[in-house]
Amino acid sequence: MPDLRTEKNKHMTLDDRTEIQECLDKGMSFKAIGKRIGKDQTTISKEVKKHLVVRETNVKLTKEDGTPMEQSLCKSLLKVPFVCNPCQRKRNCQLTKRLYLAKHAQTEYEKLRTESREGIPLQKEEFYEIDRVISEKVKDGQHVYHIMKSNDLGVSKSTVYRHINRGYLSISRIDLPRAVKFKPRRTTPKEYIPKALKIGRTFEDFIAYKEENEVSSWVEMDTVIGRIGGKVILTLDFTLCNFMVGLLLDNKTSAEAASKIIALKNAFKCNNLSFGDIFPILLTDNGGEFADVFTFEKSLDGHQETRLFFCDPNKSYQKPRVEKTHTHFRDIVPKGEPFDDFDQGTVNLIFSHVNSVKRKSLNGKTPYEMFVFTYGQHVADIFGIKAIPADKVVQSPKLLINMRRAASMKGGK
Repeated sequence: MPDLRTEKNKHMTLDDRTEIQECLDKGMSFKAIGKRIGKDQTTISKEVKKHLVVRETNVKLTKEDGTPMEQSLCKSLLKVPFVCNPCQRKRNCQLTKRLYLAKHAQTEYEKLRTESREGIPLQKEEFYEIDRVISEKVKDGQHVYHIMKSNDLGVSKSTVYRHINRGYLSISRIDLPRAVKFKPRRTTPKEYIPKALKIGRTFEDFIAYKEENEVSSWVEMDTVIGRIGGKVILTLDFTLCNFMVGLLLDNKTSAEAASKIIALKNAFKCNNLSFGDIFPILLTDNGGEFADVFTFEKSLDGHQETRLFFCDPNKSYQKPRVEKTHTHFRDIVPKGEPFDDFDQGTVNLIFSHVNSVKRKSLNGKTPYEMFVFTYGQHVADIFGIKAIPADKVVQSPKLLINMRRAASMKGGK
C-alpha cells in the first residue's frame, strides 16, 4: 500500500483513476479504494462524484393514455458508491446510467488544469469588457465585490485584484475605496460609564445572558465623530444582517443621545410597534453618551423592554460588526469630514447606500434585503432607509459631492 504521507496533496494520475475504476467495478468501498491508492476516502468520493458520466437511456416509457412517462432513477444510485460500475445488470438496464470512467475523468482533469494555468487573456475581447466594467464602476465609487455581484464578469474576485496589482487594468490600487491607511488605535483605557451602572451590564453578563437565553443576534451601538465638538452620528448595527441605522446628534452627550432614542421610541409607538421588539439587546462601548441607561432600557411607560450591556474598556473587538460596518460609512464620509452641514435626511441617504451594498458574508445579498425580509419594509421606512438600485450605489465621497451639489442648485433656484 502506498505511503499516505508521500501521496498527500499529490495530483491523481491516469493510473490512479484506472485503479479507482477497476475497484468500483469490483464493488469496493471508497475507504478500501483510498487505502489501496494512498488517498483519503473523501478524496475518492469527491473524485467519483466530480467526474460522473451520465448515459441517458433510449427507452421511452409511456403511460396508458400514451403520454410520456418521466424516467425514474435507479434506487442504487442514491447510496454509495453512487455509480453503476459494480452493478451486474448495467449492460441490460433500461434506466439512465451513471458511470465513473478513468479516461473521461483524466481528460476533464487535464482540461481544468490547462485552463487554470492559462496566462492573462490580454488579447481577448472578454478581458477588455471586464476592464471597462470594473474601471467605470470603481471610478463611480463601487467596491469590486459589489461590481462582480451586479455584473456577470466570469472571473473571481481574487483574479480581479491580481489583475489590478499587476497593472493589467485601467485602474490601480489607489483607485480602490479601501486603499487607505488607518491611524493606530489609542491604547490608553478610559472609563466613561459609572461602575455602579455597569453592575449586571458588563460584557461577561452579556455572554452569560446570551448563552442562557440562546440569543443568536443583537444590536451593536456606537458613535462616529466628524470634528471634535461638532455633530456626531449614533450608529445601530443589526448583527443578523449588518443593517446599520444612523441617528444624527447635535453633540456627544448622554442627554442628546437619550432624546434621539425617545424620539425613535415614539416613532415606533405611532406605528403600533415596540422599541423592545426591534432592539431587545443592545451592546455598546463605554462612551459617556450612553450613560442614561434607563432611557435605552425602559419603555415610554417605564417598563423594562431592552437589555443594555457594555463592552470592556478599550476592547472594540467585542463588538466587531458595528466597527466593520463603520468602514463602509467611512468610504463615503472620510475621517475628519465634519457633519455640521448634515441633517437626518443626509444621514439616511448615506446609510441607504451603505445598506444597499452586496456583501460576501450575506452570499451576495444586501443588508437592506435581509433586514426587510426579517423585520419588514415598514420598519426600514421608520428608520428612513431606502433601497438603492445596484447600478446607482455610490461608495465614495462622490456621494457627498453630488448631495451638496444638488443642495446648492436647489438653493440657487
